[in-house]
Amino acid sequence: MKFLGNKATVMPLMAITATLAFGVPQAGAQGLFDMLFGGGVRHAPKGEFPPPPPKNKPKPKVSGGGGGKVKISSPSYYTYKADRLVRVDFSALAATPAPATPQDAAFVPSATGAAFRDAVASLGDYELLAEPDIAKALIEYYSANPDFIWISGISLNSRAQDAVRVLGEASSYGLTPADYTVEVPAAGASSTDANAQLKELVRFEMALSARVLRYAHDAQNGRVDPNRMTGYYDFPAKPLDLQGVLKTLAHTQQVRTYLESRHPQNAEYQALRVELEALQASAENEIVVDPKLLLKPGETSPELPKLLTLIARNLDDEMGGAYGEVLSRLATSDVYDPELVPVIKAVQQKAGMKGDGVIGPRTVATLAGTSKADKLLKVEVALEELRWLPSDLGSPRVFINQPAFTASYIDNGEEKLKTRAVIGRTTNQTSFFYDQIKQVDFHPYWGVPQSIIVNEMLPRLRNDPGYLDRSGYEVTDSRGKRIPSSAVNWGAYGSNIPYSVRQQPSEANALGELKILFPNKHAIYMHDTPQKSFFQRDMRALSHGCVRLQDPRGMAAAVLGTSVDYIAEKLKHGHATENVTRTIPVYVAYFTAWPDLSGKVEYFGDVYDRDSRLKQALDATEAVRSPSS
Repeated sequence: MKFLGNKATVMPLMAITATLAFGVPQAGAQGLFDMLFGGGVRHAPKGEFPPPPPKNKPKPKVSGGGGGKVKISSPSYYTYKADRLVRVDFSALAATPAPATPQDAAFVPSATGAAFRDAVASLGDYELLAEPDIAKALIEYYSANPDFIWISGISLNSRAQDAVRVLGEASSYGLTPADYTVEVPAAGASSTDANAQLKELVRFEMALSARVLRYAHDAQNGRVDPNRMTGYYDFPAKPLDLQGVLKTLAHTQQVRTYLESRHPQNAEYQALRVELEALQASAENEIVVDPKLLLKPGETSPELPKLLTLIARNLDDEMGGAYGEVLSRLATSDVYDPELVPVIKAVQQKAGMKGDGVIGPRTVATLAGTSKADKLLKVEVALEELRWLPSDLGSPRVFINQPAFTASYIDNGEEKLKTRAVIGRTTNQTSFFYDQIKQVDFHPYWGVPQSIIVNEMLPRLRNDPGYLDRSGYEVTDSRGKRIPSSAVNWGAYGSNIPYSVRQQPSEANALGELKILFPNKHAIYMHDTPQKSFFQRDMRALSHGCVRLQDPRGMAAAVLGTSVDYIAEKLKHGHATENVTRTIPVYVAYFTAWPDLSGKVEYFGDVYDRDSRLKQALDATEAVRSPSS
């Protein structure tokens, strides 16, 4: 929970009740939760509060101050600005004399070395645009290694031919081939002007090296920096030695193998590539329904007849006998007539959904499927997002996919546990990051984060300072001394409250009986919850940011490498903690397209509207890279 607000072959995925010992809860605590937090509460480990925001990022907004109305805001989304390209300054390269002793110990001059040094003199008027780090790496590499990589004699060598082919196949990875286009000298072309020919070749050399470096970067890291899109994204840097890429390519004939190895090497990435190829070759859906349709009985929409046509087309004998006549009579109606409500409810229930009769995005997706265009975007976005993660996702691992509202424990290519999950509301979104599981807490305390104290508790505390004492909470000062809530003048404080608040373990505790920790600056973790009914809902973005599990005992047993019976016995003995001794990465991920273990890609709603924001960032990057920009 957070304080603030190429052709491929389809393959299976390989990666992957006790009573409390310490008594009953204080009276009225659960009612307090429901009243204050709508059945869901924000939480954090005891004593943890959000660290200062990273440098160069907007700080969380705090409105108000003193004893007035205050509020701590959630992270923001930013308008993505891609780095501008720079012109490669070849003057430094042309001015570099041939070293008596090569600076790079691995460099061995070839017969074309002298020709290369002559050729770089013609680059003075060559305008090659590249990312700043790539421009710098080009000059530094060729200064230390003054020879061609891609040219042998007076023609392209096999390395160049392989590189050009790989760059041309970028679309099979969801990349844009135009980003890596290089003008290739005509094969077998001859010129009576040797200088003109050499000039053309050296320009091709530099352009291909620049675009190969861009490709290697994009394959490993993605085209956008996710941390610059929003404060909800948090990914460590994945350094890439650009000069090292060129050095490797200069000394290998396995150019394709090397460049393809820059992409994530996991089965999920492969399955998404297979799906992308199939989509690119497929036809658009015959009937496309607005995926964001929201229609209640009595309302009108031109999308309704499309949906009714699809329902009528797929009626079985039972459904046809019950609803065929109504569908036939109202098939062209734009009005969601009350007579159609039982039809929609029946179809929803048959699809495993809650039959509420409201036609929303999940109903549309279930009945009409996802359009080809929407699927393509989801897959391309998923491929980009996978480049932000480690190439090897690890085993065992815990994978939380927020749009699917699920959490899984995967070991040795098997999904040993899959449980429903509740994630943050759209106003309290769960971040996208990865970490490592460290600890399981039995009957945990809940350290109330500062944002909940300020945003949700403080307004009541000003009028009723003793309610925390009555509801099972402890208040401590900056020295850790426990004091009565009623003794604090809460009206004297704004957003900076010098007290910590935690809820004692109990049946009403917001974290339930278990908490699974992977310490992170977002104070997000997995936990149990008293609000079991939330797991029966289809749309489960209902928490303050943490991940609630329908089967917390199963997950605790999995990460501890033990049995559910052991967990149940441990819970009989009150508050305790147990460290996780194995390396288990956890991915708090966000994928609207994701393959199951058989390789079949499933599609999910974009609950936080993050795909469109990533599309904006990708478009901004493309605009910068476009020759016309």
